[in-house]
Amino acid sequence: MEKVKAVLGLIGFPLGHSWSAKWFNEKFKKEGDVTSSYHLFPLKDITGFPAFIQSNPLLTGLNVTIPYKEKIIPYLDELDDSAASIGAVNTIRIERVSGKIHTTGFNTDGGGFLQTLTDQMIPNRALILGTGGASRAVAWALQEKGVPYSFVSREKQGSGILSYQELTPEIISAHHFIVNTTPLGTYPGITTSPPIPYHLLSGNHFLYDLVYNPGETIFIKSGKARKCNTMNGLQMLLNQAALSYNIFSGGI
Repeated sequence: MEKVKAVLGLIGFPLGHSWSAKWFNEKFKKEGDVTSSYHLFPLKDITGFPAFIQSNPLLTGLNVTIPYKEKIIPYLDELDDSAASIGAVNTIRIERVSGKIHTTGFNTDGGGFLQTLTDQMIPNRALILGTGGASRAVAWALQEKGVPYSFVSREKQGSGILSYQELTPEIISAHHFIVNTTPLGTYPGITTSPPIPYHLLSGNHFLYDLVYNPGETIFIKSGKARKCNTMNGLQMLLNQAALSYNIFSGGI
């Protein structure tokens, strides 16, 4: 049995909901790669990132999840165009040459989300629930499709960002595509959901939840109860993982 030569993994906190290790390790097996392995690395504080990289000399790549997709940027040496444009990173390529470490940040969330979109989902305007790193990737993808959007946050933050309290019947009826980019509803916190006025939803709405574990969150169930079309984040997860795999393998 060959020794592991490349270690990859996921950083974030907490990571109990993640399926990334299962997906990547099955991918390595399918590709006949017996020298790579993928692990979960719960990182309680992003300031520990440099020491983490130094103490794991076999690391060649990382995925990044909540809450570090934006916070990781100052710790990286370089960003590719997508990560720079989106302002968030979910994939890091780690290169070691002559004892020096070079880290490059990418964003495959935007591309992964974009690949799932159809014209049926986005007939007019969109509401993006949340203002974190994932919301930036969704906004980038909607811009690529030419779809206008507004962010929704717990508190009023400025132009283009609504508070949940401002979601009037008129706003809900004018925005048929609603995307949850917050962690609300993620295992084990499955009893939580974004506080939108679900009673105002109808069969004209499409609810998209980036959460994939559980497969049906309260957000999704509430939409279905109002005859909305829905989608969870599993296909986006698979898409962005495949894009990350290409980066880890030396492609772009």
